[in-house]
This record gives sequence, C-alpha cells and structure tokens, in this order.
Amino acid sequence: MTGCGASPERESTGEYFDYSVITTKVKAAIFNHPDLTVAEINVETFKGEVQLSGFVGSVAEMNTAVMVAREVTGVTSVKNSMRLK
Repeated sequence: MTGCGASPERESTGEYFDYSVITTKVKAAIFNHPDLTVAEINVETFKGEVQLSGFVGSVAEMNTAVMVAREVTGVTSVKNSMRLK
C-alpha cells in the first residue's frame, strides 16, 4: 500500500507544504532586505536545508543572502551555490 509518506529521498505531502512555506519566506526575506538588490537568487528547500543558487553582484551580497536565509524560522542549514556575476 502506498501513500503520502516520506522517504529519505522524498518528502510527504505535509513536509512538501512546510518546505514550500520556508522557501517562500526565504525568498521574501531576501527580496525585502535593503542591502540586497538581486532578483537572480533561486531558493530550494528540502528537509529544512535551504539551497541558494543563481547570481549575485558581490561577495557581500552572497554573505548577506546566506545570513538572511539562516534567520528564517524552520531553516536548519543553508547551502550556498551562488556565483558572482
């Protein structure tokens, strides 16, 4: 019998919802941060780990984006895959 249960590689329906909420909150926090003028940061969340990818204009923006993401409730860790333009 299959259902909506979680596995190590796949989240349950409830977990997917929780992670999408975290993703949305991280995106909003990055977008609304006054020191970040970037719209090219992608955010993905799985099991509380947020991955940031895309392009930023400086190392300072990269560090700020990581810091902002870490402050969002529900984030357990942040993986930085961003690149400088």
